[in-house]
Amino acid sequence: MTIEIPEIKYNGAIRSIQLGDNDAAVTIGGETGYPFYTFEGQMPNMPQIAMEVYDEAPVDWPEAALHPFADVLNDPVAWAKKCVSEYGAEMICLQLQSTDPNGSNRSAEETVELVKNICREIDVPIIIWGTANLEKDTEVLRAVAENITDRRLALGPVEEGNYKKIGATAMASNHVVIASSPIDINLAKQLNILMSNLGVKETDTVMDPTVSAIGYGIEYAYSVMERIRMAALTQQDEKLQFPLICNIARETWKARESKVTEAEEPGMGDAAKRGIALEAMSASLLLMAGADVLIMRHPEAVAAARELIIDLV
Repeated sequence: MTIEIPEIKYNGAIRSIQLGDNDAAVTIGGETGYPFYTFEGQMPNMPQIAMEVYDEAPVDWPEAALHPFADVLNDPVAWAKKCVSEYGAEMICLQLQSTDPNGSNRSAEETVELVKNICREIDVPIIIWGTANLEKDTEVLRAVAENITDRRLALGPVEEGNYKKIGATAMASNHVVIASSPIDINLAKQLNILMSNLGVKETDTVMDPTVSAIGYGIEYAYSVMERIRMAALTQQDEKLQFPLICNIARETWKARESKVTEAEEPGMGDAAKRGIALEAMSASLLLMAGADVLIMRHPEAVAAARELIIDLV
């Protein structure tokens, strides 16, 4: 007896967005079905992984996260090159930790020079991620967008409080805008509408729904991402038909389970394996929810996520 698997035909589709430029550009999105449901729809572009690079040496990372980058922690340019040459990074996400007004408070001018230097050394797509301080992110991301016009960068997080200024500058320089909203489908849609009204092209927008790690509310983030995809594909909601980016690394590696040592909690086992597993497992859940881009940290976690993507596509 033949078993017939029921299939759903979806009326909507996720937009295809180009990140980066020239031969190294990658395309994300384009799905016409739920994540990895290739028996029902198309998934023309595999999810991509962007490896993190910090613009100053981290001070609160556990040893397991520091070890792969020990020789480049004080040199973001060398760090970016290492991620590409040694770990095969498809993209780089530059985390602008040093621009935080409550930290080093690095100037926009210094940041522009750093981004220029990284752009000269690597050709893969580059994501520039601020500190979620509205005023400082507005200043820094606008400066980056205005002064780097020969590369197509992705700039975020862009929120309701600063989307007008950053969005307008990004449009003028042909950059991608990462629309960030706090784990709520209605707020995500509202921000997309505001961006569209401003004039940001639909082919220049990626959604950041905000995510969390296993044990820290990932089920809620998963549910919101799932609802976004359902509305986009089955309800033809054009304001939600954008690729999703998930900044998961910082969420997993700041968790207690990643940071507590084996000496402190012998029953929790090897600290390095714990942190890597938490990042890889959190990433895998977000892939199932519809992530098109994962921002990750540890090379072993990246390798595990890549293997999963290849196996499922």
